[in-house]
Amino acid sequence: MRQAWWRTPLVALIAAALILSLSMGLRQTFGLFIDHLHLSSGTSISGISLSIALQNLLWGAATPFVGMLADRYGTGRCLVGGGLLYSAGLTMLAFADSPLMVHLGGGLLVGLGVAATGFPLVLAAVARVAPEEKRSTWLGIASAGGSAGQFLLLPATQASINSFGGSMTFILMAALAFIMVFSAASLAGRPEQQTGIDAQSLSAAITEAYRHNGFLLLTAGFFVCGFHVAFIATHLPGYIVSFNLPAFTGATALGIIGFFNIIGSMGAGTLGGRFRKKYLLSGIYLARSLIIGLFMIAPKTEPMVWAFSASFGLLWLSTVPLTSGLVGQIFGPRYMATLFGIVMFSHQVGAFFGAWLGGLSVDYTGGYESVWIISILLGLFAAALHWPISDRPVARLTAGKAEG
Repeated sequence: MRQAWWRTPLVALIAAALILSLSMGLRQTFGLFIDHLHLSSGTSISGISLSIALQNLLWGAATPFVGMLADRYGTGRCLVGGGLLYSAGLTMLAFADSPLMVHLGGGLLVGLGVAATGFPLVLAAVARVAPEEKRSTWLGIASAGGSAGQFLLLPATQASINSFGGSMTFILMAALAFIMVFSAASLAGRPEQQTGIDAQSLSAAITEAYRHNGFLLLTAGFFVCGFHVAFIATHLPGYIVSFNLPAFTGATALGIIGFFNIIGSMGAGTLGGRFRKKYLLSGIYLARSLIIGLFMIAPKTEPMVWAFSASFGLLWLSTVPLTSGLVGQIFGPRYMATLFGIVMFSHQVGAFFGAWLGGLSVDYTGGYESVWIISILLGLFAAALHWPISDRPVARLTAGKAEG
């Protein structure tokens, strides 16, 4: 029976990149709405930061369970539900007139929506359809979709806020989020059931992962990625404005990060197919610390902001194809959505603290310097964690190949 065109591997890859561009791109714009939400709902800056932090935490906490549902019932159903929740949360933010509505819309609904449309589900679907020899490259291409959305949506969102106001912009974003519902059909399906020596239950897969030193180190290291990304995405625009640069400079800076991460994510995916992923990850975290340190001591001019954004953008989500690739490489693709979802939870715990501590730092110290310093130290810590990871496939997979 001939396969429908929308279910072919290439179309699935395009749909994956589109869903991630919307899922990741839309949520990266929230830092642009801080002033609007502060005025429209009466929520403090730290309160809005807490809402974004809770969104990140809920996203992470729900992701392993959504991954289990996708592994059992199929990716398409989860993506449809996630797109609907995402759109509903953005609509609620358009009419938010109290802190409760900000927390329910931006924290609860968007958090659940991102969990059901994020990297673990989408990349697991890509890993299923990608040719094995091109799997790392395809994961990089799909991951770059998240950056393409950031690059395109951030400047467009700031322009929309300037022209139509924050409430109407949230409505437009809700309409964009609804596109994910229609794109889900290309990624429908679930992993094939295993037979023979490599057959494994979900509980056995989780137990195997938690007994593996590489999985634990990878999970701990991904906390740092979440901290960096959430802190910068939420607070870089405000940090730039504090040096008397225009608000559009902050939005453009995040857009530049998104553009250069298209290059970084695709490059990391390609390099991950040629070199050991754990060493690439150590290098990425070390480079992040160096770039942040240089940015802290450099004069805050527009050219320096562009240079920081471009260089950090190359490293922004380049960790994702390498981290997800390591999970699949070590444990196989059967429960990749669930296992990468657990790793993603650590990422989102880091994101919670990155977003929240940035707001607390402003409210209590008047600046962001202490959180920048924490970011440098965490980057060095993550670089050290990834180096000793045991990245060989587990014995169950090698035995299965030998048997085959």
